[in-house]
Amino acid sequence: MSLITYLTRIQFDCGALKLLESELQLLGIRRPLIVTDKGCVAAGLWGKVKEQLPGNMPITLYDGTPENPTEAATRDALKMYKAEGCDGIIAIGGGSPMDLAKGVALMATHPGESLQAYAIVEGGAAKITPKVAPIVAIPTTSGTGSEVSRGGVVIMDSGRKLAIGSPYLIPKLALIDPELTFGLPPHLTAGTGMDAFTHNIECFLANVYNPPADAIALDGLEKAWKYVERATKDGQDREARTNMAMAAMEGAMVFQKGLGAVHALSHPTGGLKGYRLHHGTLNAVYLPAVLRFNGPAVGDKFAKVAEVMGLPEKEGTAEGVANAVSALNERLGIPKGLGAMGLKKEEIERIADGALGDHCHLSTPRQPTRAQYIELIEQSWG
Repeated sequence: MSLITYLTRIQFDCGALKLLESELQLLGIRRPLIVTDKGCVAAGLWGKVKEQLPGNMPITLYDGTPENPTEAATRDALKMYKAEGCDGIIAIGGGSPMDLAKGVALMATHPGESLQAYAIVEGGAAKITPKVAPIVAIPTTSGTGSEVSRGGVVIMDSGRKLAIGSPYLIPKLALIDPELTFGLPPHLTAGTGMDAFTHNIECFLANVYNPPADAIALDGLEKAWKYVERATKDGQDREARTNMAMAAMEGAMVFQKGLGAVHALSHPTGGLKGYRLHHGTLNAVYLPAVLRFNGPAVGDKFAKVAEVMGLPEKEGTAEGVANAVSALNERLGIPKGLGAMGLKKEEIERIADGALGDHCHLSTPRQPTRAQYIELIEQSWG
């Protein structure tokens, strides 16, 4: 049986930020915790949001979100939430602040000291109740789509990068204003854009029956393919930025279906200590090898993918689509492989072990063995 659920409120448009005050009133949030990072503060994005809040509203700011959110950072933000008597969260930024906000919203309303106890692979999803504190998610990048997703990925105290997930973790409001992504640096636009691209194509290829998700994924894939280069080249391209914001949102809407081996690999790779590895960029690097690997398991789906991407009919194969993605990565300036990102080969077996234990391994259309994961990593080395 397939559970198909798309349940949240979305305000999507250039200028949508102006709706923030009225939307907070609808939700009854009067004392918000702002969860963001220092980059958003320095770029003036938090300032733009603050201008839309009532002048007399008590505001608590947590701007310590790491590039990859951690359980420790979640505890720090949670202490502020409780100390200031907050009644909701406004998450501003990319996927990291939003994922951290989900951890705070969960732990503020649920018992226990450990966030890992609520991780999907630990059987934690069943423990999450409707008591989760309300979240308003305001994305400033077009990549993760975490503003409409039911999951968040956090590096736990154990060192494992794990997902928490439940329909109750979906933000109560996704306030998506593409203007907040204007001027995002090219390398971040490319990395986050390929994150959205990967979400859509992996969800379409996933081994779960969900036709509505497939239709949304194909639309998101088409938008990401068509507009990611334009958005990367011109930070003020309104049409490109708007379509990439929609592609990111659609990619996360189809998380209801599942992801695959790209994410099973990216999660443990991004959780390695001593590195600063961007999740979307890792997805882009792993994607071609995984697409080729999935070829025998997805029937004629690659023909549909190639059609959406506008590729010649003869390229409607795993090899043809993978080659097109590799060429796109090169045009976007994505690193040529894991080695170029600074990864050391001594990490390969650790990544493979992590991939086998990742929840995304279960929905990939062709499940790799440990040895095959090692091969995929080596093929992505560059």
